[in-house]
Amino acid sequence: MSAVLESIAVPAQGSAAEPAKAAPLERPPRSERIAAKGVNLVSGSARLRAAVLKFLPPLAGLALLVLAWQILAAKNSSFPTPLATWDEAVHLFSDPFYRKGPNDQGIGWNVLASLQRVALGFGLAAAVGIPLGFVIGRFKFMYGMFGPIISLLKPVSPLAWLPIGLLVFKAANPAAIWSIFICSIWPMIINTAVGVQRVPQDYMNVARVLSLSEWKIFTKILLPSVLPYMLTGVRLAIGTAWLVIVAAEMLTGGVGIGFWVWDEWNNLNVPHILIAIVVIGVVGLLLELALVSLAKAFTYEETSV
Repeated sequence: MSAVLESIAVPAQGSAAEPAKAAPLERPPRSERIAAKGVNLVSGSARLRAAVLKFLPPLAGLALLVLAWQILAAKNSSFPTPLATWDEAVHLFSDPFYRKGPNDQGIGWNVLASLQRVALGFGLAAAVGIPLGFVIGRFKFMYGMFGPIISLLKPVSPLAWLPIGLLVFKAANPAAIWSIFICSIWPMIINTAVGVQRVPQDYMNVARVLSLSEWKIFTKILLPSVLPYMLTGVRLAIGTAWLVIVAAEMLTGGVGIGFWVWDEWNNLNVPHILIAIVVIGVVGLLLELALVSLAKAFTYEETSV
């Protein structure tokens, strides 16, 4: 009995009464560490390759353009080199908003004047063209009435409308805005009308069964469905408007990037003409990107709702 009590009272060596020692952390085998490094190196090289493939083609195209420019300047002494044009650009943009008279202003003021004309003509075209496109696409009678007129007038060059604007408005600035208006309105009308006509007929049948008002049909059915077509028309219109304003300002004069190009040609300042070409392209690209971002934002809101 005493032996049994002793065995109970005295804990055996190595029993659970002693605190257990934590097992030491084992280092991953060398092969696994090498494999992990290999994965990191592969992912890093893949990212580097993706970045190179993204930026290399534009840089190569730009280098090719500069090379062709340099070759042309070497064969034609009257054509400025890329370096000479760059120096002129640095000097020109050091003070883009100077004023030395009504017809001698910096390139910044000329770009702003052109953008102001584009905004007015484009805004008026959107205010008229988009609602008219909805009406033409919604009602067959209106389509039959306006369709032949649009088909007849759409191919006419926007500059052909400039003398009509000068005759009616008796001033160069509203005539240029009129040219922007007439060239911007056709893409908005046509794309909006096509979008309305492509709304599924089932939607319209449901609206007829529910006896929806014309306003609810417009806000609940037509507008969400037509929005992508409408924004495409807006993008096409803004590109056309920016193209036309340059030519219109060459003919009407005053302050504007088109007049600035023509004035520099009269002064035989070819580097400034090349700089203006780049500025016109950059501004047109920014306008296009702004409308693309706007279209994506509207599309995302419609899909999220």
